Amino acid sequence: MNKAPFAVEFKDIVAAAERVDGAILKTPFTSSPLLSRLTGAEIFVKYENLQVTGSFKERGALNKLLTLRDDQKSRGVIAMSAGNHAQAVACHASRLGLAATIVMPEGTPFVKVANTEAWGARVLIHGKNLQEAQDAVSQIVRDEKLTLIHPYDDPQIIAGQGTIALEIMEDVPNLETLVIPIGGGGLFSGIAIAARKLNPEIEIYGVECSQYPSMSLALNKPVQAQSGQTIAEGIAVKNIGTLTRPVAEALSTDIFVVSENEIEKAVATFLTLQKTVAEGAGAVVLAAVLENPELFRNKKTGLILSGGNIDPRMLSSILIRELERKNKIITLRLETEDQPGTLGRIATELGRCGANILEVTHDRLLQDIPAKSANIDLTIEIKDAKHAQAVMKSLAENGFKVLELEPANGQSDGSQVN
Repeated sequence: MNKAPFAVEFKDIVAAAERVDGAILKTPFTSSPLLSRLTGAEIFVKYENLQVTGSFKERGALNKLLTLRDDQKSRGVIAMSAGNHAQAVACHASRLGLAATIVMPEGTPFVKVANTEAWGARVLIHGKNLQEAQDAVSQIVRDEKLTLIHPYDDPQIIAGQGTIALEIMEDVPNLETLVIPIGGGGLFSGIAIAARKLNPEIEIYGVECSQYPSMSLALNKPVQAQSGQTIAEGIAVKNIGTLTRPVAEALSTDIFVVSENEIEKAVATFLTLQKTVAEGAGAVVLAAVLENPELFRNKKTGLILSGGNIDPRMLSSILIRELERKNKIITLRLETEDQPGTLGRIATELGRCGANILEVTHDRLLQDIPAKSANIDLTIEIKDAKHAQAVMKSLAENGFKVLELEPANGQSDGSQVN
């Protein structure tokens, strides 16, 4: 273990645990036989999605608020956040009788904005990302003399997040590996400092999303940021903490970067196998294990499910997309003669094959098909890829020209049965 001093020491994390005791849920840290069988590791999950506001952020936020001076409390506090830190600050500021202002970037999920306002905070939407939101915060702090509650680069925030490790190591002292999401690094730093103090041999992995591999880049790891949006907005941080960087550099065994598809798969897996809701930033830990099974095989591995605040519409979309990836839902285009009874024939044949029709689009007006023909697009539910091929073959044998479409854009993926 690196002996260089960090901004937070183990004693600070112990003090934070005493300070927040009774106001923060000691979340379960339990084994998962199903995830263990899937990954080949002995998986334990820390359910921080069960906190009142749905994420681990309450720990650091409350610890920070409880250490403010009286004059700071009287003027009120401000934070910038994509959602979870916002809700945590708003919740505990309200409970302590403090005025809270939250600046959130554009694109923050509606559910997080609504939940933050529900705690009584003043919510301001500004900027396309956390950096632009931070610029607005700096101006408000100057104008209104509010106290900034930083989401990750603050010793009291880091110490509060570190209380998770105290609970984990109490529940499973012989844990071999921890996998932790990294955004700005506050969660990772607090947990890493405490876990390594209690077990110097434990392996500690961080996980970032491919659009924002900020800690990896800061540590000169050979990664390249991908363009586009991420469903892991809770760790979509461009600028890591000055306090957290040295902790990650000294205490991380490695840092993984996972793709959007891998995160979506992990969100769906948490829900379908573990019956628990994980937001994108919380699911990255499972994504990392699924993509690197040999590193974790047969090891007692702890996953920090950091939060469960995902937009319901996004969750629905992810689940449908995962069913499509597994060939449990497919979309077919049938070119057929435009005659009475055709739809009935198709429905009868699909029923005979054991396929369930989810959606039908019947188009007679396309210019690239004959006037006496029609295109019928069918979204159907089937068992698996083998079943899909059997259904397509059966339709072809009944005289229909069948084309499988890509669900995202309605274009052919090249699969055709005549």
